[in-house]
Amino acid sequence: MKASIVVLPGDGIGPEVASAGVAVLRQIAERFGHDFTFTEHAIGGDAIDRFGDPLPPATREACLAADAILLGAVGGPKWSDPNAPVRPEQGLLAMRKLLGVFANVRPLKLHPRAAALSPLKPERTKGVDLVFIRELTGGIYFGAKTRTDDAATDECRYTVGEIERVMRHAFDLARTRRKKVTSVDKANVLETSRLWRSVATRIAADYPDVELEHQLVDSMAMHLLTRPADYDVIVTENMFGDILTDEASVLAGSLGLSPSASLGGPGAGVYEPIHGSAPDIAGKALANPLGTILSVAMLLRHSLGLSTEADTVEAAVDYVMENGNLTRDLGGDATTHAVTRAVLDACEAKAEAA
Repeated sequence: MKASIVVLPGDGIGPEVASAGVAVLRQIAERFGHDFTFTEHAIGGDAIDRFGDPLPPATREACLAADAILLGAVGGPKWSDPNAPVRPEQGLLAMRKLLGVFANVRPLKLHPRAAALSPLKPERTKGVDLVFIRELTGGIYFGAKTRTDDAATDECRYTVGEIERVMRHAFDLARTRRKKVTSVDKANVLETSRLWRSVATRIAADYPDVELEHQLVDSMAMHLLTRPADYDVIVTENMFGDILTDEASVLAGSLGLSPSASLGGPGAGVYEPIHGSAPDIAGKALANPLGTILSVAMLLRHSLGLSTEADTVEAAVDYVMENGNLTRDLGGDATTHAVTRAVLDACEAKAEAA
C-alpha cells in the first residue's frame, strides 16, 4: 500500500526516537512491499524558535494531508516560562483540535523483564494488561480562561456528543478485549462529571455484553497502585486522563516503554511515546526508542490497517526485551542506535519466519 507519513521530531530526545520509528517503518515497508513516504515538519519549541509558532502553517497543512503522524516529543525548560506568549504544548493542543482526534489510547501491558523495574511489588503488577482511553479535545484544557492580578478561572465544559463518542470508542475496544469498561469521573462534586456518568450509563445499555463500572478519580488513583490487574479499559475526561495515565506509566518500569495513539477524528491519527523531551539526555544516544517503536506498531494497525506488520514490530520488541539489549532506564547500557538496530534485526527475522 501507499501511505504518506508526517514526522514531527519536536524537542529534546524527540528527533532521536522519531528517527528510530522511521527506521522501523522503512524496513517494514521494504520487507512487506509497501510505499511509505515521509515528510518532516516542525512542532513545539523547535517550531517556536524557527517560526515563532508551535504549530506553523506548513505543519498544519502537512498534518491535514497525511495518512498518519509520528510525533517525537515537545517542550523543555527553555520554553517553560508560564508567562511566555506561546509555549510548545500549545502546538499539541492545536494539532489535536485541527485533526479532530478525540480519543487518546494508551495500552499498558507489563513485559516480565520490565516488571522487575516497577516500584510496585510483583504480586501487584502480575497480569496487568489495560488500556486507557482519554478524551482529548474537551474539558478544562479547552475551556474559556480568565486571568487578573487577583484571580484566574479555567472553565471545564463537556457536551453530550463529546462524551458519547469517546464512550463508544471505549466500549467498542472493550468488546475486543475482556469486556469491561471503567468510567472515571468526580460525580460527587462536579456537574461535568455527573453528565459524564449519566451518558456513560446510557451508552452502556447499547453494549449488554460489556460490564460498566463507575469509579471516582481520587479512588482510581489509589486502585491503580493497589490492584491494577483488575482493570481492562479505563475511560475518562481530559485532565483526569492526563494525570492518571502518567501515574499508570510507572507500572511499566520505565516511561520509555509506553506508546500512545490519538484517534477518532476525520484526520490522521497521531502516534507518540508518552515520555517527555528529556533534554538532560538529548543528543547522548541514551533515549529508549521502544515506546516510539511500539507507537509505530499502533500506527501500522490503526491508521494503515496493517495488522500483520504491527504484530511483527511488537514481536520484535518483545524479543529485544527478552534478550537484554536495553537502554539504561531498563537496566542495560545499550545506546538508542543499538536498541533500534536490535529491533530492526528482530523485525527481519520475524518477517522471514512469518
